[in-house]
Amino acid sequence: MSPLETGLASFPVLLGLILLRVPIGLAMFLVGFGGLFLVTGHASLPLARMKSETYTTFSSYSLSIVPMFLLMGHFATLGGMSRALFGAADAFLGHRRGGVAMAAIGACAGFGAICGSSLATAATMGRVALPELRRHGYRGGFAAATLAAGGTLGVLIPPSVVLVIYAILTEQNIARLFLAALVPGLLAVVGYFLAIRVHAHRHAGTMERRAPMPWRARLGALLRVWPVLAVFATVVGGIYLGWFTPTEGAAIGAAGTGLIALANGGLSRAGLIESILATARTSAMIFFIILGAAFYNGFLALTQVPRALFDLVAGQGLSPWTVLALVLAFYLVLGCVMDSLSMILLTIPIFFPVISQLDFGLSAEHQAIWFGILVLIVVEVGLITPPVGLNLFVIHAMDRTTPIMETYRAVLYFVAADIARVVLLASFPKITLFLLPG
Repeated sequence: MSPLETGLASFPVLLGLILLRVPIGLAMFLVGFGGLFLVTGHASLPLARMKSETYTTFSSYSLSIVPMFLLMGHFATLGGMSRALFGAADAFLGHRRGGVAMAAIGACAGFGAICGSSLATAATMGRVALPELRRHGYRGGFAAATLAAGGTLGVLIPPSVVLVIYAILTEQNIARLFLAALVPGLLAVVGYFLAIRVHAHRHAGTMERRAPMPWRARLGALLRVWPVLAVFATVVGGIYLGWFTPTEGAAIGAAGTGLIALANGGLSRAGLIESILATARTSAMIFFIILGAAFYNGFLALTQVPRALFDLVAGQGLSPWTVLALVLAFYLVLGCVMDSLSMILLTIPIFFPVISQLDFGLSAEHQAIWFGILVLIVVEVGLITPPVGLNLFVIHAMDRTTPIMETYRAVLYFVAADIARVVLLASFPKITLFLLPG
């Protein structure tokens, strides 16, 4: 078997291990190690790579951003920011038709601005908003679907852990990626609002409406979320304006949310220790996935699979837009069985060289940023696409009384909004890029 054939054969082996519930990081590491052994015929190269790849991967200064953003999310939860965000959004939107669901989406967007994790946003806001949605007569399936969709905003609204990893893999500027994600993130919120209004119009009798809150109460609720706005403005604004590096910004954000949680009385000694341990566990999981991906992608590079894939695409005579559509469709399907970080680490080293060689009328940097935002959106859509969407199962675990099929049917409103947004952003790249200078 030639090296290229070995590389191609590794894909079904890897997917088979994943379906057997082997952890994704371990699966990529084992396939990469075994593939290197088969290609070279001896164990000296894979063993040598175990030493060199580990050092090369974890000596990256940029990776220190990951635990800082994760810790910021834990502190934000302890500080009661999730409940304050939902309260503020509900004060302004709750009296409208479908308003409580809109408030949940708005709160997810706000929490995503200080969290950076899709699953964490869905889980945290699910605990806060799910009882309120049920209390106001929202059907269980639609309530779960709303929170699952809102959870995807945790990755798209900057700062985002997945965008950091994409920036490292493609050698792009983290601050510019964060800025480019802002408008697509706001469009996601608008699209979800429209999806809620359509559902509310079709099921008007299932959603209670209440009288609007007095403006004094609204302003009071708004004042309670000023810490979230301050942290977001400081971290994202400071990074983009060059006041500090992304790593320093993440550290400032973690310290700021920690102080806010302490001032609110939510950060005890036990809570601090648990937050640090939870951050360490999640960081270790992410770092091991990164190591496994680095090992596997090194094996693929040795077998020339990325180059063969580009030659195959070029030989078909497909237009750049057709290639982009096929890649995005692949991510949409793969997102049904894998989490977003694993997909990015596994596929970007394969697909990015192909996309970067195509002509979309953009500069190399703008094309890389635009593609990254599109990929981020479609992998998050996969998290709410039946039958496997991970966010759906996170919310379903909190509400076992609702049949999962009800959630599947309800989430299609949000999936439709997401697909429309992908088509819009793919057709008009300037929507994503117009905030970027140059």
